[in-house]
Amino acid sequence: MKFRKLSMNKKIMLLTFFIIAFSFLIAGTFVIGSLLSEKEKDIGQEAMLVARTVANLPNIKNSLKNSDFEEASENINNVIEEIRFINQADYIVIMDMERRKYSHPSVSEIGKVSQSTDMNAAFAEHYYLSKANGEQGTMIRAFVPVMNDFNIQIGVALVGFHIPSPLQIISDYQNEIFITIALSALFSMWGAHTLGRHIKRQMFNLEPHEISKMYVERTETFNAMHEGIIAVDKELTITIFNKKACEILGIGGEPSLYIGKNIYEVLPDTRLPEIVLSGTPVFDQEIYVNGHSILSNRVPILVNDKKVGAVAVFKDLTAIKKLAEELTGVKAFVQALRVQTHEYKNKLHTISGLLHLGHTKQALEYLSQVKEEHENVTKFLNERIYNENISGLLLSKISRGKELGIGVIIDKESKFTKFPEKLDHHDFVVLFGNLIENAFDSFATSENKEKEVHISIDDHDGMLAIMVADNGIGMSEEVRSRIFESGYSTKAKENRGIGLFLVNEIVQKGNGTIEVTSEPNKGTTFLITFEI
Repeated sequence: MKFRKLSMNKKIMLLTFFIIAFSFLIAGTFVIGSLLSEKEKDIGQEAMLVARTVANLPNIKNSLKNSDFEEASENINNVIEEIRFINQADYIVIMDMERRKYSHPSVSEIGKVSQSTDMNAAFAEHYYLSKANGEQGTMIRAFVPVMNDFNIQIGVALVGFHIPSPLQIISDYQNEIFITIALSALFSMWGAHTLGRHIKRQMFNLEPHEISKMYVERTETFNAMHEGIIAVDKELTITIFNKKACEILGIGGEPSLYIGKNIYEVLPDTRLPEIVLSGTPVFDQEIYVNGHSILSNRVPILVNDKKVGAVAVFKDLTAIKKLAEELTGVKAFVQALRVQTHEYKNKLHTISGLLHLGHTKQALEYLSQVKEEHENVTKFLNERIYNENISGLLLSKISRGKELGIGVIIDKESKFTKFPEKLDHHDFVVLFGNLIENAFDSFATSENKEKEVHISIDDHDGMLAIMVADNGIGMSEEVRSRIFESGYSTKAKENRGIGLFLVNEIVQKGNGTIEVTSEPNKGTTFLITFEI
């Protein structure tokens, strides 16, 4: 079975086992090394103590003075072997100044002269320890000079102890080592199993490869969406950033490059931090991010009723504007064509009636009047309004007003040459369309016989002022204070209460101002100003 296919519990247990084994290997190496060092030190001290004891024995000193070597060596060897047995030394050798051996565990060595060179200092009245490798392994040897009563050196006492190997150390402590390893492995495996179960419960009983698969699928799902998506946690660190967000906001590189970064480092003007702080969602708001106009929905992310972050789902407003233009502009154009068709039918009927009655002169005068009136309006709009979308919209509203019995009057001094920064013709189609339609609606219950909507566009000295005024039913102070709220309307119809909200959003986006003056039964005036 491949390691990656094992369950998380088994992986944690195996990893724990290898960590423990490796830890014991490293720790054991250091411990055994330390034990060997301490053991060597203890053995050296013991060897030196035994050597000093032997060198100071009166019997040893007297025997070294004896001229009869065999008698002296027999006495010394008997004493030394008893001491060696008691102290468990590997060997104790007594030598005279001629380096002849008076004692040795091997009887065949007695009487021989030592040829070792590491004992030269001992014959010069030096006390020291040395380490040597022999047939039995590494030995610690203590050298002590033997001095007579007149403090004259008469020989050397040599004591040797065998240093145990690492395997011997392990063998000596095998029970303790086995119990330690067994208990450590038992409790570690139990702990690893408990930890694995706890972690798996926190991960909804999913294995890591299942979570990885879900993460990849989630990422690709977000990337497949047509909307831009950006999410942050409560520390304002980006957790989601899909490809569409990069495209809409004009950010280069792969979305994965921005995951884990602070939102202020990537996009300081997303307004997501506001949602994290306030916890209040914002829907369908037009904002300007990284030089791009978007329609954004920003919602706090709640887990167990606690804020853990915020997410923004947004679209490129160009498509939305085109749709809005269709709703307020193109739809109005189609309606205007219908109105004009109806209007021209009536005029044709009038001309036809005059001709049938034989009033040819009156028919020609009427036709000339209608032609002149239409050309004057068209010429004025083409000369003073330098955008065909807006001039077309205004023309359609004039025709629409005629059908409703409302006079739409455009100030003869009106002029429009330039859009404010961040705004375009889509915004102004929405703005004019909603303001004029709102003025038309003000006459729905009005008893005023002279129904008029006055429009003025003043483009002068770096300022653009737009005024739309009517003499309709007006508004109360309460209504006027709420007209820019999304969804608020005094008309009991569906899909109302969005027009003036959109107008206010456009004004804010263009850093403009909007003033509303209204008086019940006298009319309402909207005055909007922009810097251009």
